[in-house]
Amino acid sequence: MNHLVLADTVKQVVNLNDILNALVYTGLGVMVFGAAFLIMIMVMPFSVRKEIEEDQNTALGIIMGSVVIGLALIVAAAVHGG
Repeated sequence: MNHLVLADTVKQVVNLNDILNALVYTGLGVMVFGAAFLIMIMVMPFSVRKEIEEDQNTALGIIMGSVVIGLALIVAAAVHGG
């Protein structure tokens, strides 16, 4: 009898539809984020990898990090519906 109460509590707390929605939106968010990042790299007139790794261009690293954070915030807001 005690197991039935626990199972009902778990069903109330964890809704499988909500978990599925979260997984789908997470996948979509990662794909949009990746596509935007690739577009950003393709638009640059120089090699981002060379500038950051070989030339130690700190300013470009900071800009790229800022863009990544901005994209992540936009995707998170879109997924959350906020």
